[in-house]
Amino acid sequence: MHPRRFPAMREPNPACSAGGWGLCFKSMKVILIVLDSVGIGAAPDAADYGDAGADTLGHIAQAASGGLRLPHLQRLGLGNIPALLPGGQPLAGVPPAGAPAADYGAMREISAGKDTTTGHWEIAGLRLDEGFALFPPGPPSFPEKLTAEFSRRTGRGILGNKAASGTAIIQELGGRQMQTGDWIIYTSADSVMQIAAHEEVISPEELYRGCAIARELCNPLRVGRVIARPFIGRPPGGFERTARRRDFSLPPPEPFVMERLTAIGRPVAMIGKLEDIYAGRGFTQSFHTGNNRDSQQKVLELAASQPSGMIMANFIDFDMLYGHRRDADGYARALEQTDAFLGELLTRLRADDRLIITADHGNDPTFTGTDHTREYVPLLVYQPNRPGRALGIRQGFFDIARTLTDWFNLPPWPRGQSFA
Repeated sequence: MHPRRFPAMREPNPACSAGGWGLCFKSMKVILIVLDSVGIGAAPDAADYGDAGADTLGHIAQAASGGLRLPHLQRLGLGNIPALLPGGQPLAGVPPAGAPAADYGAMREISAGKDTTTGHWEIAGLRLDEGFALFPPGPPSFPEKLTAEFSRRTGRGILGNKAASGTAIIQELGGRQMQTGDWIIYTSADSVMQIAAHEEVISPEELYRGCAIARELCNPLRVGRVIARPFIGRPPGGFERTARRRDFSLPPPEPFVMERLTAIGRPVAMIGKLEDIYAGRGFTQSFHTGNNRDSQQKVLELAASQPSGMIMANFIDFDMLYGHRRDADGYARALEQTDAFLGELLTRLRADDRLIITADHGNDPTFTGTDHTREYVPLLVYQPNRPGRALGIRQGFFDIARTLTDWFNLPPWPRGQSFA
């Protein structure tokens, strides 16, 4: 376990009963929703990542007939954000709100990388000046020493060992795996080792054990994630991945803001793949949902039943089902379904609740390739019955961590600027 040494608590916040952003931290609740991959325009260093011109939300809105239909996000101020960005273009179908209901802005990622782990860690207050290890397209992608030891310890051979689309490689090698019982291993432009296995050949439980071994072997190489990818089906072309995916993340190198909350007894609930991303740390409850709708239902349940603390959710479908598969129409439908969910969530918030909506990176479905894109991410911060204001461009996702320490009356986070 990492030691948890934090400065002493400050005196109670005198603004607790004064309205505005001053909060009674013992009874307040913050809901933080990460729309996985919903970027809002190329970051200043996008060209360094091969992503100049990427714009996930902007291009989806342009591709959608009549633009996007996001009335609740529009009311919060989503359509006001592009005007803050250099060269930002209006979101088709989502005009600026005359009086936004939420604070609105954009955040620029400071850490090196454009993957899920880097983005979420920075949201939680960390900064990675050295990116995670990336691997050549191969074959082989992963070094022989690593794969040989993995094969020895798991007792199974290896197929693939190259960069590939996850949906494509199981069609290519799924039938062969059913015959041999070998692992299918592949990577991408992110720092990942993905391990796919047919559920009738290698049970999900054995797959998870294999991924735990791979995680141990990958730690010295600074591989961001090992991902278990179970699938089912029959050849030819009949394979599909199941919802039993699990991520095995490199442990965060230092304590992060949610650990500060749990250290003082505040409840922190994580929904989606977040328990995996934060390597099993920083929460009091975890709900390992596998799709947007299940995650949204759990958010609604906890918004009603958890009186205080923090609820954090990752909505994975945007990235997993539509961004990587370059499906702009599916992405647009998922955004509109999520907007309807937000309409319901907004009616359930108490007067002193706080809702933050943001993203971890981009994944422009109209862009070349099948990988993440280096983009600004949107930032919406809502409190019922409080008028919104412009937050500008934030230099670092860790502004969220810095703000959380203000709201919960903790010692200020050492990185970022509070928007409270």
